[in-house]
Amino acid sequence: MPYDPVCGKKVDTSIKAEYNGREYFFCSEECKQEFIKNPGKYVITKQDGRGC
Repeated sequence: MPYDPVCGKKVDTSIKAEYNGREYFFCSEECKQEFIKNPGKYVITKQDGRGC
């Protein structure tokens, strides 16, 4: 079951958004809108090529 990247809750819902070719799922429309405003705040990306 996926987690909402904004609030951290487990979600089983059809509320979703796409960012950089990946789908993200949300517990509510409010969390989705918060994500859309600033997705970089909630998505961790590898910028230097290192990481696990």
